[in-house]
Amino acid sequence: MILEIAQIDVKPGSEAAFEAGIGRASEIFRAAKGCVSFNVRRSVEKPQRYRLLIEWETLEAHTKDFTGSQAWKDYRAIVSPTFDGPPSVEHTELVLSAF
Repeated sequence: MILEIAQIDVKPGSEAAFEAGIGRASEIFRAAKGCVSFNVRRSVEKPQRYRLLIEWETLEAHTKDFTGSQAWKDYRAIVSPTFDGPPSVEHTELVLSAF
């Protein structure tokens, strides 16, 4: 299992628009091949910063099957107008689950 962590900073005043858009876009991820879960967190200290936590069955499910697909383009069309710069994305593997 791969966890994608995408950090997205949105333009000041566009938080509500981003949250509404990402809510709609969650259905795109629900239908995406290999997508296991989709969660969005908002920073308490920096309320214009969000982190998408998306679990994928494999790295390729995200990087090859989803990224660049029509579904990815649809997702970006919904939320990217609120972005205050390009997202930062990394993929992680679980090495410890303590409790």
